[in-house]
Amino acid sequence: MSLLMAIDTATEACSAALWYQGDILARYQVAPRGHTDLILPMVQELLDEAGISLNQLDGLAFGRGPGSFTGVRITLGVAQGLAFGADLPLLGVSNLQALAQGAHRETGCNTVLSAIDARMGEIYVGGFSLQDGVMTQVLEEAVLPPEALEKPATELWQQAAGSGFVTYPELKAHAGALCEAVPFPQAGDMLPQALQDLAAGRGISAAEARPVYLRDKVTWQKLPGR
Repeated sequence: MSLLMAIDTATEACSAALWYQGDILARYQVAPRGHTDLILPMVQELLDEAGISLNQLDGLAFGRGPGSFTGVRITLGVAQGLAFGADLPLLGVSNLQALAQGAHRETGCNTVLSAIDARMGEIYVGGFSLQDGVMTQVLEEAVLPPEALEKPATELWQQAAGSGFVTYPELKAHAGALCEAVPFPQAGDMLPQALQDLAAGRGISAAEARPVYLRDKVTWQKLPGR
């Protein structure tokens, strides 16, 4: 049975989780600042709780974004440092997908529209549907202004999740009967996707790991001639 750690600092929440003997051990704290001081102690606490060392892990999952630029960079840097030191494969998991997985865990819903506050009057958004126990992307992740998320789009989903629905209440209002938003992704909700990817041999080296900002993609698309 695989031993897999997951870490995330991409939003206001800082979290770490360990898949150990079929159970999830987790640490989670909402702390808009101080992620760099929190994440490594969380990792060590989980290893100590399980009585294992870092190099006994089979892989390390990380929140690859989207989210706060600084937060995503912290996650990636910590993940790369740990993976280099212990020779571990890395598995990047979408923060929007983790939100959807958390919404499924909390409510049992099978379709989720996830939205993270992207600042600057925009949101990161993606749509997910349950497939073999894992929330799978069915609506491409994008960055857009809240008003671009029209009512017909929100009516397709059983649940809304993420800080985008908290920051912009009008989104939740015209999402109709959707359940209360799950505000932040948790590392433990990255484990189902990461375990699936690890079993399929989709782990990458620390040098290959990259963040996903989404806003960068939009900027490049707007450049003349691109």
